[in-house]
Amino acid sequence: MLQKNHCRRVTILCLTTVFLIASIAPLVVAQRAQPTSKQPKQAAPKLVLLIAVDQFRYDYLDRFGSLFGPSGIRRLLRDGGSWTDANYDHVPTYTAPGHATMMTGAWPAETGIVANEWPDRETGKRVSSVSDTGAILFGGGPTEVASSPRRLMASTLGDELRLSTNGRSKVIGVSIKDRAAILPAGRHANAAYWFSSQSGSMVSSNYYFNQLPDWVQRFNATRPADKYLNAKWERILPESEYLKYAGEDTPSWETDSAGIKRTNTSFPHIVSSSSGKPDPAFYQALDSTPFSNDLLLGFAEQVIQNENLGADDDTDLLTVSFSANDYVGHLYGPYSQEVMDISLNVDRDISTLLDFIDKRIGLQNTLVVFTADHGAAPIPEQAAAFGLAGSRIDTSDVVRSIRNGISARFNPKNLSPDPTANYLWNLRENPGAQDAIANANIYLNIPALKHDGISSQVIEDAACEAAMTVPGINRCFTRTQLMHGAISPTDPIARRVLHGFYPRRSGDIILIYDAFKYLGDSIPATHGSPYSYDTHVPMVIMGAGIIHGRYQNSATPADIAPTLASILRLQPPSNSVGRILFEAFPSMINPSATNVRQN
Repeated sequence: MLQKNHCRRVTILCLTTVFLIASIAPLVVAQRAQPTSKQPKQAAPKLVLLIAVDQFRYDYLDRFGSLFGPSGIRRLLRDGGSWTDANYDHVPTYTAPGHATMMTGAWPAETGIVANEWPDRETGKRVSSVSDTGAILFGGGPTEVASSPRRLMASTLGDELRLSTNGRSKVIGVSIKDRAAILPAGRHANAAYWFSSQSGSMVSSNYYFNQLPDWVQRFNATRPADKYLNAKWERILPESEYLKYAGEDTPSWETDSAGIKRTNTSFPHIVSSSSGKPDPAFYQALDSTPFSNDLLLGFAEQVIQNENLGADDDTDLLTVSFSANDYVGHLYGPYSQEVMDISLNVDRDISTLLDFIDKRIGLQNTLVVFTADHGAAPIPEQAAAFGLAGSRIDTSDVVRSIRNGISARFNPKNLSPDPTANYLWNLRENPGAQDAIANANIYLNIPALKHDGISSQVIEDAACEAAMTVPGINRCFTRTQLMHGAISPTDPIARRVLHGFYPRRSGDIILIYDAFKYLGDSIPATHGSPYSYDTHVPMVIMGAGIIHGRYQNSATPADIAPTLASILRLQPPSNSVGRILFEAFPSMINPSATNVRQN
Protein backbone atom coordinates (compact mmCIF):
# COMPACT_ATOMS: atom_id res chain seq x y z
CA MET A 1 0.00 0.00 0.00
CA LEU A 2 2.84 2.37 0.95
CA GLN A 3 4.56 1.48 -2.31
CA LYS A 4 1.41 2.29 -4.37
CA ASN A 5 0.92 5.66 -2.61
CA HIS A 6 4.57 6.46 -3.19
CA CYS A 7 4.28 5.64 -6.89
CA ARG A 8 1.10 7.70 -7.15
CA ARG A 9 2.80 10.72 -5.54
CA VAL A 10 5.79 10.40 -7.88
CA THR A 11 3.48 10.19 -10.89
CA ILE A 12 1.55 13.29 -9.82
CA LEU A 13 4.79 15.18 -9.17
CA CYS A 14 6.18 14.23 -12.60
CA LEU A 15 2.97 15.23 -14.38
CA THR A 16 2.87 18.53 -12.50
CA THR A 17 6.50 19.26 -13.44
CA VAL A 18 5.87 18.43 -17.09
CA PHE A 19 2.81 20.69 -17.09
CA LEU A 20 4.72 23.58 -15.56
CA ILE A 21 7.60 23.21 -18.04
CA ALA A 22 5.15 23.02 -20.93
CA SER A 23 3.38 26.14 -19.67
CA ILE A 24 6.51 28.20 -19.02
CA ALA A 25 8.59 27.19 -22.06
CA PRO A 26 6.52 29.13 -24.63
CA LEU A 27 6.80 32.20 -22.42
CA VAL A 28 10.57 31.87 -22.20
CA VAL A 29 10.85 31.36 -25.94
CA ALA A 30 8.54 34.28 -26.54
CA GLN A 31 10.56 36.50 -24.23
CA ARG A 32 13.75 35.60 -26.06
CA ALA A 33 12.22 35.97 -29.48
CA GLN A 34 10.21 39.10 -28.72
CA PRO A 35 12.96 41.72 -29.06
CA THR A 36 14.17 40.28 -32.35
CA SER A 37 10.64 40.09 -33.76
CA LYS A 38 10.03 43.77 -32.94
CA GLN A 39 13.21 44.96 -34.60
CA PRO A 40 12.74 46.20 -38.17
CA LYS A 41 15.07 44.63 -40.67
CA GLN A 42 18.20 46.74 -40.82
CA ALA A 43 19.31 47.84 -44.28
CA ALA A 44 22.62 46.25 -45.21
CA PRO A 45 25.56 48.66 -45.04
CA LYS A 46 26.98 49.77 -48.36
CA LEU A 47 30.54 49.46 -47.07
CA VAL A 48 32.33 47.58 -44.33
CA LEU A 49 35.56 49.34 -43.41
CA LEU A 50 38.24 47.68 -41.30
CA ILE A 51 40.81 50.14 -39.95
CA ALA A 52 43.79 48.39 -38.39
CA VAL A 53 46.70 50.31 -36.88
CA ASP A 54 49.77 48.13 -36.59
CA GLN A 55 51.20 47.96 -33.03
CA PHE A 56 48.55 50.28 -31.54
CA ARG A 57 48.31 49.35 -27.86
CA TYR A 58 45.01 49.76 -26.03
CA ASP A 59 46.50 52.13 -23.47
CA TYR A 60 47.21 54.68 -26.22
CA LEU A 61 43.48 55.43 -26.14
CA ASP A 62 43.83 56.60 -22.54
CA ARG A 63 47.35 58.04 -22.66
CA PHE A 64 46.77 60.16 -25.76
CA GLY A 65 42.97 60.25 -25.92
CA SER A 66 42.62 63.85 -24.73
CA LEU A 67 44.92 64.92 -27.59
CA PHE A 68 42.98 63.18 -30.37
CA GLY A 69 40.80 65.29 -32.63
CA PRO A 70 36.99 65.07 -32.53
CA SER A 71 36.52 63.27 -35.86
CA GLY A 72 39.00 60.40 -35.75
CA ILE A 73 39.44 57.86 -32.98
CA ARG A 74 37.32 59.94 -30.59
CA ARG A 75 34.44 59.79 -33.07
CA LEU A 76 34.76 56.01 -33.19
CA LEU A 77 34.76 55.78 -29.38
CA ARG A 78 31.88 58.25 -29.09
CA ASP A 79 29.60 56.74 -31.72
CA GLY A 80 30.65 53.09 -31.64
CA GLY A 81 30.76 50.17 -29.24
CA SER A 82 34.18 49.85 -27.62
CA TRP A 83 35.47 46.79 -25.76
CA THR A 84 37.88 47.73 -22.97
CA ASP A 85 39.15 44.18 -22.39
CA ALA A 86 39.92 42.95 -25.90
CA ASN A 87 42.96 40.67 -26.04
CA TYR A 88 44.51 38.36 -28.59
CA ASP A 89 44.40 34.82 -27.25
CA HIS A 90 47.37 33.41 -29.16
CA VAL A 91 51.16 33.61 -29.33
CA PRO A 92 53.22 34.80 -31.00
CA THR A 93 51.59 38.23 -31.21
CA TYR A 94 52.93 39.27 -34.59
CA THR A 95 51.55 41.21 -37.56
CA ALA A 96 50.56 38.28 -39.79
CA PRO A 97 48.74 36.16 -37.17
CA GLY A 98 46.89 39.23 -35.88
CA HIS A 99 45.75 40.39 -39.31
CA ALA A 100 44.68 36.85 -40.20
CA THR A 101 42.57 36.61 -37.04
CA MET A 102 40.67 39.86 -37.59
CA MET A 103 38.55 38.76 -40.53
CA THR A 104 38.63 34.97 -40.12
CA GLY A 105 37.53 34.92 -36.49
CA ALA A 106 40.12 32.18 -35.99
CA TRP A 107 43.47 31.64 -34.30
CA PRO A 108 46.74 30.60 -35.97
CA ALA A 109 45.81 27.03 -34.99
CA GLU A 110 43.01 27.32 -37.56
CA THR A 111 44.38 29.84 -40.08
CA GLY A 112 47.86 28.32 -40.35
CA ILE A 113 49.42 31.78 -40.08
CA VAL A 114 51.71 31.02 -37.14
CA ALA A 115 54.09 33.97 -37.58
CA ASN A 116 55.28 36.54 -40.10
CA GLU A 117 57.63 33.88 -41.44
CA TRP A 118 58.67 30.37 -40.48
CA PRO A 119 60.79 27.40 -41.66
CA ASP A 120 58.88 25.36 -44.21
CA ARG A 121 59.22 21.66 -43.43
CA GLU A 122 58.54 20.60 -47.03
CA THR A 123 61.16 22.77 -48.75
CA GLY A 124 63.56 23.26 -45.85
CA LYS A 125 63.56 27.00 -46.52
CA ARG A 126 62.21 29.97 -44.61
CA VAL A 127 58.98 31.32 -46.06
CA SER A 128 56.80 34.30 -45.20
CA SER A 129 53.10 34.18 -44.42
CA VAL A 130 52.28 35.51 -47.90
CA SER A 131 55.35 34.88 -50.08
CA ASP A 132 54.48 33.09 -53.30
CA THR A 133 57.29 32.11 -55.67
CA GLY A 134 54.71 30.85 -58.14
CA ALA A 135 53.07 34.24 -58.57
CA ILE A 136 54.13 37.31 -60.55
CA LEU A 137 54.61 40.69 -58.87
CA PHE A 138 53.24 43.75 -60.67
CA GLY A 139 55.03 47.05 -60.14
CA GLY A 140 57.82 45.87 -57.83
CA GLY A 141 61.59 45.70 -58.03
CA PRO A 142 63.42 43.07 -60.11
CA THR A 143 64.46 40.94 -57.09
CA GLU A 144 61.20 41.13 -55.13
CA VAL A 145 59.12 38.01 -54.58
CA ALA A 146 55.39 38.13 -55.26
CA SER A 147 52.83 37.63 -52.53
CA SER A 148 49.40 36.02 -52.23
CA PRO A 149 47.03 34.56 -49.61
CA ARG A 150 47.72 30.93 -50.57
CA ARG A 151 49.05 30.03 -47.11
CA LEU A 152 45.88 31.25 -45.38
CA MET A 153 43.95 28.10 -44.45
CA ALA A 154 40.55 29.69 -43.64
CA SER A 155 37.97 31.87 -45.33
CA THR A 156 37.52 35.51 -44.32
CA LEU A 157 34.44 37.66 -43.93
CA GLY A 158 35.20 39.09 -47.37
CA ASP A 159 35.33 35.61 -48.88
CA GLU A 160 31.91 34.78 -47.41
CA LEU A 161 30.54 38.12 -48.58
CA ARG A 162 31.60 37.48 -52.16
CA LEU A 163 30.27 33.94 -52.06
CA SER A 164 26.90 35.14 -50.82
CA THR A 165 26.54 37.77 -53.56
CA ASN A 166 27.86 35.61 -56.38
CA GLY A 167 30.90 37.85 -56.66
CA ARG A 168 29.02 41.15 -56.92
CA SER A 169 30.50 42.51 -53.68
CA LYS A 170 33.99 43.96 -53.93
CA VAL A 171 36.63 43.10 -51.33
CA ILE A 172 39.95 44.95 -51.32
CA GLY A 173 42.82 45.18 -48.82
CA VAL A 174 45.49 47.91 -48.71
CA SER A 175 48.55 48.48 -46.54
CA ILE A 176 52.22 49.34 -46.68
CA LYS A 177 52.97 45.72 -45.66
CA ASP A 178 52.00 42.88 -47.99
CA ARG A 179 50.76 40.59 -45.21
CA ALA A 180 48.63 43.34 -43.68
CA ALA A 181 46.95 44.00 -47.03
CA ILE A 182 46.50 40.37 -48.08
CA LEU A 183 45.44 38.40 -45.01
CA PRO A 184 42.38 40.40 -43.83
CA ALA A 185 41.01 40.55 -47.38
CA GLY A 186 41.19 36.78 -47.88
CA ARG A 187 41.62 34.23 -50.63
CA HIS A 188 38.65 35.33 -52.76
CA ALA A 189 39.32 39.08 -52.60
CA ASN A 190 39.19 41.24 -55.71
CA ALA A 191 42.55 42.79 -54.92
CA ALA A 192 45.21 43.53 -52.35
CA TYR A 193 47.79 46.32 -52.72
CA TRP A 194 50.94 47.06 -50.77
CA PHE A 195 53.99 49.31 -51.01
CA SER A 196 57.22 48.22 -52.64
CA SER A 197 60.30 49.62 -50.88
CA GLN A 198 62.26 48.70 -54.00
CA SER A 199 60.23 50.56 -56.62
CA GLY A 200 58.38 53.10 -54.47
CA SER A 201 55.06 52.01 -56.01
CA MET A 202 51.85 50.38 -54.82
CA VAL A 203 52.02 46.81 -56.10
CA SER A 204 50.05 43.59 -56.33
CA SER A 205 50.32 40.16 -57.95
CA ASN A 206 48.73 38.05 -60.64
CA TYR A 207 46.88 36.10 -57.96
CA TYR A 208 44.20 38.79 -58.36
CA PHE A 209 44.38 39.95 -61.98
CA ASN A 210 46.52 39.86 -65.11
CA GLN A 211 47.84 43.39 -64.71
CA LEU A 212 47.53 46.36 -62.40
CA PRO A 213 44.31 48.31 -63.04
CA ASP A 214 44.80 51.47 -65.12
CA TRP A 215 43.96 53.74 -62.20
CA VAL A 216 46.70 52.13 -60.06
CA GLN A 217 49.21 52.61 -62.86
CA ARG A 218 48.18 56.27 -63.10
CA PHE A 219 48.57 56.63 -59.33
CA ASN A 220 52.07 55.14 -59.45
CA ALA A 221 53.02 57.31 -62.42
CA THR A 222 52.66 60.40 -60.23
CA ARG A 223 55.46 59.00 -57.96
CA PRO A 224 53.57 59.95 -54.77
CA ALA A 225 56.28 58.62 -52.43
CA ASP A 226 59.06 60.65 -54.06
CA LYS A 227 57.68 63.97 -52.85
CA TYR A 228 58.75 63.03 -49.32
CA LEU A 229 62.47 62.97 -50.19
CA ASN A 230 64.19 65.17 -47.58
CA ALA A 231 60.86 65.74 -45.85
CA LYS A 232 61.14 66.68 -42.19
CA TRP A 233 59.08 64.81 -39.61
CA GLU A 234 58.43 67.28 -36.83
CA ARG A 235 56.14 67.10 -33.81
CA ILE A 236 52.60 68.27 -34.49
CA LEU A 237 52.16 69.68 -30.97
CA PRO A 238 54.43 71.84 -28.81
CA GLU A 239 57.35 69.99 -27.25
CA SER A 240 55.93 70.63 -23.77
CA GLU A 241 53.07 68.25 -24.51
CA TYR A 242 55.49 65.46 -25.40
CA LEU A 243 57.55 66.03 -22.28
CA LYS A 244 54.34 65.75 -20.28
CA TYR A 245 53.01 62.58 -21.91
CA ALA A 246 56.14 60.76 -23.13
CA GLY A 247 59.19 62.19 -21.36
CA GLU A 248 62.46 63.33 -22.93
CA ASP A 249 63.14 62.88 -26.62
CA THR A 250 66.39 60.90 -26.48
CA PRO A 251 66.56 58.71 -23.39
CA SER A 252 69.51 56.38 -23.07
CA TRP A 253 67.49 53.28 -24.04
CA GLU A 254 66.81 54.82 -27.45
CA THR A 255 70.43 55.68 -28.17
CA ASP A 256 71.95 52.51 -26.70
CA SER A 257 69.85 49.35 -26.79
CA ALA A 258 70.88 45.74 -27.36
CA GLY A 259 74.47 46.94 -27.24
CA ILE A 260 73.99 48.98 -30.42
CA LYS A 261 74.77 52.71 -30.48
CA ARG A 262 72.24 54.73 -32.46
CA THR A 263 72.27 58.30 -33.65
CA ASN A 264 69.60 60.60 -35.09
CA THR A 265 67.00 59.48 -32.56
CA SER A 266 65.64 62.95 -31.81
CA PHE A 267 63.20 65.26 -33.59
CA PRO A 268 63.14 66.39 -36.30
CA HIS A 269 63.65 63.28 -38.41
CA ILE A 270 64.63 63.88 -42.02
CA VAL A 271 63.77 61.24 -44.62
CA SER A 272 66.81 61.23 -46.87
CA SER A 273 69.03 59.05 -48.99
CA SER A 274 72.79 58.99 -49.31
CA SER A 275 72.35 59.06 -53.08
CA GLY A 276 70.26 62.21 -52.89
CA LYS A 277 67.63 60.48 -54.99
CA PRO A 278 64.51 58.40 -54.28
CA ASP A 279 65.95 54.90 -53.98
CA PRO A 280 65.28 51.71 -51.96
CA ALA A 281 67.14 53.12 -48.93
CA PHE A 282 64.89 56.19 -49.02
CA TYR A 283 61.70 54.13 -49.45
CA GLN A 284 62.67 51.93 -46.49
CA ALA A 285 63.32 55.02 -44.35
CA LEU A 286 59.94 56.40 -45.43
CA ASP A 287 58.22 53.37 -43.88
CA SER A 288 59.21 54.57 -40.40
CA THR A 289 57.53 57.97 -40.64
CA PRO A 290 53.95 59.26 -40.65
CA PHE A 291 54.42 60.04 -44.34
CA SER A 292 53.94 56.37 -45.31
CA ASN A 293 50.59 56.43 -43.51
CA ASP A 294 49.70 59.56 -45.48
CA LEU A 295 50.68 57.77 -48.68
CA LEU A 296 48.43 54.85 -47.80
CA LEU A 297 45.55 57.19 -46.95
CA GLY A 298 45.74 58.81 -50.37
CA PHE A 299 45.77 55.41 -52.04
CA ALA A 300 42.80 54.19 -49.97
CA GLU A 301 40.78 57.18 -51.14
CA GLN A 302 41.66 56.32 -54.73
CA VAL A 303 40.51 52.73 -54.16
CA ILE A 304 37.12 53.90 -52.91
CA GLN A 305 36.72 56.34 -55.77
CA ASN A 306 37.99 54.27 -58.69
CA GLU A 307 36.43 50.98 -57.60
CA ASN A 308 33.12 52.72 -56.78
CA LEU A 309 32.95 51.06 -53.38
CA GLY A 310 29.62 51.43 -51.64
CA ALA A 311 27.92 52.58 -54.83
CA ASP A 312 25.23 49.89 -55.10
CA ASP A 313 23.07 47.60 -52.97
CA ASP A 314 25.72 44.91 -52.58
CA THR A 315 27.90 45.49 -49.53
CA ASP A 316 31.59 46.05 -50.29
CA LEU A 317 34.51 45.58 -47.89
CA LEU A 318 37.72 47.59 -47.61
CA THR A 319 40.52 46.79 -45.16
CA VAL A 320 43.06 49.54 -44.47
CA SER A 321 46.07 48.76 -42.27
CA PHE A 322 48.37 51.60 -41.24
CA SER A 323 51.87 50.12 -40.89
CA ALA A 324 54.04 53.11 -40.02
CA ASN A 325 53.07 52.93 -36.34
CA ASP A 326 54.70 49.51 -36.10
CA TYR A 327 57.93 50.59 -37.79
CA VAL A 328 58.17 53.61 -35.50
CA GLY A 329 57.33 51.54 -32.43
CA HIS A 330 60.15 49.10 -33.16
CA LEU A 331 62.69 51.92 -33.44
CA TYR A 332 61.68 54.03 -30.44
CA GLY A 333 59.47 51.95 -28.12
CA PRO A 334 55.90 52.48 -26.88
CA TYR A 335 56.81 55.22 -24.39
CA SER A 336 58.63 57.48 -26.85
CA GLN A 337 57.80 60.89 -28.23
CA GLU A 338 57.85 59.36 -31.71
CA VAL A 339 55.15 56.81 -30.88
CA MET A 340 53.07 59.53 -29.27
CA ASP A 341 53.40 61.71 -32.36
CA ILE A 342 52.62 59.00 -34.89
CA SER A 343 49.59 58.02 -32.81
CA LEU A 344 48.33 61.61 -33.11
CA ASN A 345 49.16 61.59 -36.82
CA VAL A 346 47.27 58.37 -37.51
CA ASP A 347 44.28 59.79 -35.63
CA ARG A 348 44.25 62.62 -38.18
CA ASP A 349 44.54 60.12 -41.02
CA ILE A 350 41.58 58.17 -39.66
CA SER A 351 39.61 61.39 -39.36
CA THR A 352 40.36 62.28 -42.98
CA LEU A 353 39.39 58.80 -44.17
CA LEU A 354 36.11 58.81 -42.25
CA ASP A 355 35.25 62.29 -43.56
CA PHE A 356 36.00 61.16 -47.12
CA ILE A 357 33.72 58.13 -46.75
CA ASP A 358 31.02 60.23 -45.09
CA LYS A 359 30.91 62.59 -48.06
CA ARG A 360 31.04 59.88 -50.69
CA ILE A 361 29.05 57.00 -49.16
CA GLY A 362 27.75 58.25 -45.82
CA LEU A 363 28.91 56.95 -42.47
CA GLN A 364 25.29 56.05 -41.78
CA ASN A 365 25.72 53.53 -44.61
CA THR A 366 29.09 52.26 -43.37
CA LEU A 367 30.03 49.69 -40.76
CA VAL A 368 33.44 50.64 -39.33
CA VAL A 369 35.78 48.44 -37.29
CA PHE A 370 38.88 49.81 -35.56
CA THR A 371 41.49 47.53 -34.01
CA ALA A 372 45.18 46.56 -33.98
CA ASP A 373 47.12 43.40 -34.71
CA HIS A 374 49.16 43.42 -31.47
CA GLY A 375 50.69 45.76 -28.92
CA ALA A 376 54.33 46.28 -27.95
CA ALA A 377 56.64 45.64 -25.02
CA PRO A 378 58.75 48.36 -23.44
CA ILE A 379 62.38 48.49 -24.53
CA PRO A 380 64.09 46.06 -22.11
CA GLU A 381 66.69 48.63 -21.08
CA GLN A 382 63.88 51.04 -20.20
CA ALA A 383 62.02 48.33 -18.29
CA ALA A 384 65.20 47.58 -16.34
CA ALA A 385 65.66 51.27 -15.54
CA PHE A 386 62.15 51.29 -14.07
CA GLY A 387 62.79 48.19 -11.96
CA LEU A 388 60.78 45.82 -14.17
CA ALA A 389 63.51 43.20 -14.70
CA GLY A 390 63.86 43.90 -18.40
CA SER A 391 66.67 42.13 -20.25
CA ARG A 392 67.53 40.35 -23.48
CA ILE A 393 68.00 36.59 -23.72
CA ASP A 394 70.61 35.48 -26.23
CA THR A 395 69.14 32.76 -28.45
CA SER A 396 72.58 31.18 -28.81
CA ASP A 397 72.53 30.53 -25.06
CA VAL A 398 69.19 28.77 -25.42
CA VAL A 399 70.28 26.63 -28.37
CA ARG A 400 73.58 25.78 -26.69
CA SER A 401 71.82 24.67 -23.52
CA ILE A 402 69.40 22.51 -25.50
CA ARG A 403 72.21 20.92 -27.50
CA ASN A 404 74.11 20.14 -24.32
CA GLY A 405 71.01 18.68 -22.69
CA ILE A 406 70.28 16.46 -25.69
CA SER A 407 73.89 15.32 -25.86
CA ALA A 408 73.95 14.46 -22.16
CA ARG A 409 70.78 12.41 -22.56
CA PHE A 410 71.55 10.60 -25.85
CA ASN A 411 75.37 10.60 -25.91
CA PRO A 412 76.26 9.66 -22.33
CA LYS A 413 79.64 8.23 -23.38
CA ASN A 414 80.70 11.50 -25.03
CA LEU A 415 81.35 9.86 -28.38
CA SER A 416 83.14 11.98 -30.95
CA PRO A 417 81.84 13.07 -33.33
CA ASP A 418 78.68 13.61 -31.30
CA PRO A 419 75.87 11.54 -32.89
CA THR A 420 73.33 14.08 -31.59
CA ALA A 421 74.93 17.03 -33.41
CA ASN A 422 72.24 17.00 -36.12
CA TYR A 423 69.21 16.46 -33.87
CA LEU A 424 68.27 20.14 -34.17
CA TRP A 425 67.18 21.43 -37.58
CA ASN A 426 69.83 23.58 -39.23
CA LEU A 427 67.99 26.75 -40.22
CA ARG A 428 71.08 28.63 -41.35
CA GLU A 429 70.25 29.63 -44.89
CA ASN A 430 72.68 32.53 -44.65
CA PRO A 431 76.05 32.73 -42.82
CA GLY A 432 75.53 33.94 -39.27
CA ALA A 433 71.82 33.11 -39.17
CA GLN A 434 70.52 31.47 -36.01
CA ASP A 435 70.29 27.69 -35.91
CA ALA A 436 67.23 25.70 -34.83
CA ILE A 437 65.13 28.56 -33.41
CA ALA A 438 62.47 30.78 -34.99
CA ASN A 439 59.61 32.66 -33.35
CA ALA A 440 60.63 31.21 -29.95
CA ASN A 441 60.05 27.75 -31.47
CA ILE A 442 62.74 25.08 -31.51
CA TYR A 443 62.69 22.86 -34.62
CA LEU A 444 63.97 19.30 -34.36
CA ASN A 445 65.52 17.37 -37.26
CA ILE A 446 62.78 14.75 -37.55
CA PRO A 447 64.48 12.59 -40.25
CA ALA A 448 67.65 12.36 -38.12
CA LEU A 449 65.63 11.35 -35.06
CA LYS A 450 63.79 8.67 -37.02
CA HIS A 451 67.06 7.37 -38.44
CA ASP A 452 68.45 6.89 -34.94
CA GLY A 453 65.22 5.58 -33.46
CA ILE A 454 64.86 8.49 -31.03
CA SER A 455 61.42 9.03 -29.47
CA SER A 456 60.06 12.51 -30.21
CA GLN A 457 58.47 12.79 -26.79
CA VAL A 458 61.67 11.84 -24.98
CA ILE A 459 63.85 14.31 -26.86
CA GLU A 460 61.23 17.06 -26.52
CA ASP A 461 61.21 16.57 -22.76
CA ALA A 462 65.00 16.62 -22.63
CA ALA A 463 65.12 19.80 -24.70
CA CYS A 464 62.52 21.52 -22.52
CA GLU A 465 64.35 20.55 -19.36
CA ALA A 466 67.55 22.03 -20.75
CA ALA A 467 65.87 25.22 -22.02
CA MET A 468 64.39 25.89 -18.61
CA THR A 469 67.88 26.21 -17.13
CA VAL A 470 68.46 29.41 -19.14
CA PRO A 471 67.69 32.50 -17.02
CA GLY A 472 64.60 34.27 -18.34
CA ILE A 473 62.93 31.22 -19.91
CA ASN A 474 59.62 30.94 -18.07
CA ARG A 475 57.66 28.07 -19.64
CA CYS A 476 58.29 25.34 -22.20
CA PHE A 477 55.69 23.38 -24.18
CA THR A 478 56.24 20.35 -26.39
CA ARG A 479 54.60 19.25 -29.62
CA THR A 480 53.49 16.05 -27.88
CA GLN A 481 51.73 18.03 -25.14
CA LEU A 482 49.92 20.25 -27.62
CA MET A 483 48.98 17.46 -30.03
CA HIS A 484 47.52 15.29 -27.27
CA GLY A 485 45.71 17.98 -25.29
CA ALA A 486 47.98 17.57 -22.27
CA ILE A 487 47.56 21.18 -21.17
CA SER A 488 44.74 22.89 -19.30
CA PRO A 489 42.61 25.38 -21.26
CA THR A 490 42.11 27.25 -17.98
CA ASP A 491 45.83 28.10 -17.98
CA PRO A 492 45.82 31.36 -19.99
CA ILE A 493 49.45 31.12 -21.14
CA ALA A 494 49.09 27.48 -22.18
CA ARG A 495 45.85 28.27 -23.99
CA ARG A 496 47.52 31.02 -25.99
CA VAL A 497 50.33 28.66 -26.94
CA LEU A 498 47.79 26.07 -28.05
CA HIS A 499 45.89 28.66 -30.11
CA GLY A 500 49.15 29.57 -31.86
CA PHE A 501 50.13 26.01 -32.70
CA TYR A 502 49.61 24.67 -36.24
CA PRO A 503 51.31 21.24 -36.50
CA ARG A 504 52.63 21.47 -40.06
CA ARG A 505 54.26 24.87 -39.49
CA SER A 506 55.01 25.29 -35.80
CA GLY A 507 58.15 24.05 -34.08
CA ASP A 508 58.52 21.08 -31.76
CA ILE A 509 59.24 23.06 -28.61
CA ILE A 510 57.63 26.42 -27.81
CA LEU A 511 59.37 28.72 -25.34
CA ILE A 512 57.77 31.44 -23.23
CA TYR A 513 60.09 33.98 -21.69
CA ASP A 514 59.57 36.21 -18.64
CA ALA A 515 57.62 39.45 -18.89
CA PHE A 516 59.66 42.48 -19.98
CA LYS A 517 62.33 40.24 -21.52
CA TYR A 518 63.10 39.76 -25.21
CA LEU A 519 64.30 36.53 -26.78
CA GLY A 520 66.94 37.16 -29.41
CA ASP A 521 65.77 40.53 -30.75
CA SER A 522 68.43 43.15 -31.39
CA ILE A 523 66.01 45.89 -32.44
CA PRO A 524 65.17 48.42 -29.72
CA ALA A 525 61.54 47.36 -29.19
CA THR A 526 59.35 44.47 -30.27
CA HIS A 527 56.34 42.28 -29.47
CA GLY A 528 55.32 38.63 -29.65
CA SER A 529 54.65 37.56 -26.06
CA PRO A 530 51.43 36.39 -24.33
CA TYR A 531 51.55 39.34 -21.91
CA SER A 532 49.01 42.15 -21.80
CA TYR A 533 51.27 44.80 -23.31
CA ASP A 534 51.33 42.65 -26.48
CA THR A 535 47.78 41.23 -26.44
CA HIS A 536 45.58 44.14 -25.29
CA VAL A 537 44.30 46.16 -28.26
CA PRO A 538 41.49 48.57 -29.11
CA MET A 539 38.35 47.03 -30.57
CA VAL A 540 35.58 49.33 -31.75
CA ILE A 541 32.59 48.73 -34.03
CA MET A 542 30.61 51.73 -35.25
CA GLY A 543 27.52 51.61 -37.45
CA ALA A 544 23.79 51.23 -37.65
CA GLY A 545 22.54 48.55 -35.28
CA ILE A 546 25.44 48.89 -32.82
CA ILE A 547 24.74 50.48 -29.43
CA HIS A 548 27.47 52.96 -28.64
CA GLY A 549 29.23 52.71 -25.30
CA ARG A 550 32.07 51.04 -23.41
CA TYR A 551 31.73 47.32 -22.83
CA GLN A 552 33.57 45.63 -19.98
CA ASN A 553 32.96 42.14 -21.37
CA SER A 554 36.06 40.16 -22.22
CA ALA A 555 36.46 39.98 -25.98
CA THR A 556 39.03 39.16 -28.64
CA PRO A 557 39.62 40.33 -32.21
CA ALA A 558 38.47 36.82 -33.20
CA ASP A 559 34.98 38.05 -32.27
CA ILE A 560 34.96 40.69 -35.01
CA ALA A 561 34.31 38.41 -38.00
CA PRO A 562 31.42 36.36 -36.53
CA THR A 563 29.83 39.56 -35.22
CA LEU A 564 30.00 41.24 -38.63
CA ALA A 565 28.74 38.05 -40.26
CA SER A 566 25.71 38.15 -37.96
CA ILE A 567 25.02 41.80 -38.83
CA LEU A 568 25.38 41.10 -42.55
CA ARG A 569 23.39 37.84 -42.33
CA LEU A 570 26.31 35.86 -43.70
CA GLN A 571 27.70 32.43 -43.07
CA PRO A 572 30.54 32.93 -40.56
CA PRO A 573 34.04 32.37 -41.96
CA SER A 574 34.91 28.69 -42.25
CA ASN A 575 37.15 28.31 -39.20
CA SER A 576 35.63 30.99 -36.99
CA VAL A 577 35.87 30.32 -33.25
CA GLY A 578 34.99 33.80 -31.96
CA ARG A 579 31.71 34.75 -30.34
CA ILE A 580 29.02 37.17 -31.52
CA LEU A 581 29.27 40.36 -29.47
CA PHE A 582 25.58 40.28 -28.64
CA GLU A 583 25.93 42.88 -25.87
CA ALA A 584 26.19 45.65 -28.48
CA PHE A 585 23.00 44.73 -30.32
CA PRO A 586 19.76 46.58 -29.45
CA SER A 587 17.82 43.31 -29.65
CA MET A 588 19.72 41.95 -26.66
CA ILE A 589 19.88 42.93 -23.02
CA ASN A 590 23.26 44.58 -22.44
CA PRO A 591 23.77 45.52 -18.80
CA SER A 592 27.51 45.67 -19.31
CA ALA A 593 27.38 48.70 -21.60
CA THR A 594 27.89 52.00 -19.81
CA ASN A 595 26.58 53.97 -22.81
CA VAL A 596 28.55 56.99 -21.69
CA ARG A 597 29.38 59.19 -24.63
CA GLN A 598 33.04 60.11 -24.87
CA ASN A 599 33.85 63.62 -25.95
